[in-house]
Amino acid sequence: MNARIAGVDPALLQRVRATLALDAGEPTPARVAAALRSEGRLLGDAVVLDVVEALRRDIAGVGPLEPLLAEPGVTDVLVHGPAQVWIDRGSGLEPAGVTFDDDHAVRRLAQRLAGSARRRLDDATPFVDARLPDGSRFHAVLWPVSTGGTCISLRIPRRRAFTMDELVFEGSVPPDGARLLARIVKARLAFLVSGGTGAGKTTLLATLLSLVPTNERLVIVEDASELTPAHPHVVHLEGRPPNVEGAGEIDLRTLVRHALRMRPDRLVVGEVRGAEIVDLLAALNTGHEGGCGTLHANSAVEVPARVEALGVAAGLDRGAVHSQLAAAVEVVIQVARGRDGRRRVDEICVFERAADGLVRATPAVEFGAAGEVVPGAGMARLSALLTRRLAEEGAS
Repeated sequence: MNARIAGVDPALLQRVRATLALDAGEPTPARVAAALRSEGRLLGDAVVLDVVEALRRDIAGVGPLEPLLAEPGVTDVLVHGPAQVWIDRGSGLEPAGVTFDDDHAVRRLAQRLAGSARRRLDDATPFVDARLPDGSRFHAVLWPVSTGGTCISLRIPRRRAFTMDELVFEGSVPPDGARLLARIVKARLAFLVSGGTGAGKTTLLATLLSLVPTNERLVIVEDASELTPAHPHVVHLEGRPPNVEGAGEIDLRTLVRHALRMRPDRLVVGEVRGAEIVDLLAALNTGHEGGCGTLHANSAVEVPARVEALGVAAGLDRGAVHSQLAAAVEVVIQVARGRDGRRRVDEICVFERAADGLVRATPAVEFGAAGEVVPGAGMARLSALLTRRLAEEGAS
């Protein structure tokens, strides 16, 4: 499906679009019919309505992408120039069967979406990363920076969090793994969910936060709001990029500091990727138990190195980063995306400090592709942590 309509020349459609653009307002049937008459064309009511719908999508919606975003289960829509549109329904990328007339149409859509997010996108600023009003994550790069044509990436947020039972049913978490994850949340262990891009970190974290007792207050800090836990007491704080004048930025580090003054029972940083790691580690070391967040890492054993890199870039020395990490975070949960496109929990590790003072992630439990549970060297430490903290929770 594209912007072409049977019996209507695309060039004519473009001129009608330009005519309507001169006057602000919706592309109503009357306005479209008048614009067509001005072009010397008299078309039937059905064709006029098709033109109205096409223009409405182009002017107010997401053009040819609109039916894709309405499909249940679609998590990502990717556009690479006018002829390549891909979607992900949770099982990997597949062609969407949708095209645009030309790269100008893709560029026009990208600029309009950027405008709806109050962001600039033009030759001087040829890329943008923003959250759209409906909550979708939007990224675009214009041609010729993207040499194959303008690129648009849309990440569609799930309107509600998966339940743990749903993740088990989908094969993302084995039953024994679900019970272990629930105990980690109940014990108020501080944890990080790590994994690659699109591996399901946010999905899993939202599910785990839904297990937090309802009498606890969640304060969630994110660059762009994506976490939607099923919980009655959630406070969202969202960062803000600078405006076109370079002013007005609110970074995550500032928000983490403000979140600490809002009496959080659980402090959550949706995606740790900058200097906010310093404030998060400091918070988890000063009585804010059960805090958590996500972190990009290809494997759990790489998480200490990723935290070290972020902390050193923020001004801490290597020893201080590892000291803070060892005292602040107990568990890392690694999620992965298999070759079949399925997202699943891969392993659960505990952090242990070695003789050289550096923190290492030791596998406590690994989950096979068939859901089998393989205990690792860190299982004894994880069991001891859970036993002690659950006993403390029961006594409080």
